[in-house]
Order: sequence, then structure tokens, then C-alpha cells
Amino acid sequence: MLYEIRTYTFKPLRAAEWLALYKTEALPIQQEYLGELIGFFTTEIGDISQIVHIWAYKSLDDRLERRDRMAADPRWQAFGSKVKALDIFVRMESRIMRPMDFSPLQ
Repeated sequence: MLYEIRTYTFKPLRAAEWLALYKTEALPIQQEYLGELIGFFTTEIGDISQIVHIWAYKSLDDRLERRDRMAADPRWQAFGSKVKALDIFVRMESRIMRPMDFSPLQ
């Protein structure tokens, strides 16, 4: 199993706008295509302009296939256009992580 950890950094005080749009429009699409949401987090202490979410995949090929199908969905494209119009991101970081043999998450 592989885990994708995505960290979004927003312009100050703008994360709530994205989160409201994400919960209603993007999350249902991602759950349909990506499948296994491991966690979704906001920062309690530290950079409060960040949101992190983690998705599980069987392999890099599984991730690629799932994300390609999602990218082709007109609903996902419409969400992307709305996010772009908000102009709220500072940066987005995506990391693919592999658990160690003793990790509770495999």
C-alpha cells in the first residue's frame, strides 16, 4: 500500500472558502474515484493556513489510473475551474509515502 499526503497552503484566512467548496463538490467525486480516504486535517498548532489529506493506493499504477479517470470527469474539471477562480492557493505539495514493515498502516 502507498499513501499520498497532500498539503495545501492557502493565502491567509482563505482556507475556509476552499474547504466549503471541497466538501460539497470535490469530496464526493474523490471518494468515488480515489476510494480510500485515510485522513483529512487542519493545522491546530503551526501554519494555520494549511489543510492536509491522505489517500491510500495499492500501487503507483493504481493511483495514476484512479486520478486519470477522475481528471476526465466534467464534475472534477468544473471544481478545478471554481478553485482557480478563487485564487487562494500559495502552494500544493504531494508526497507518496510507503509504510515501514512495523507501521500500523500497511
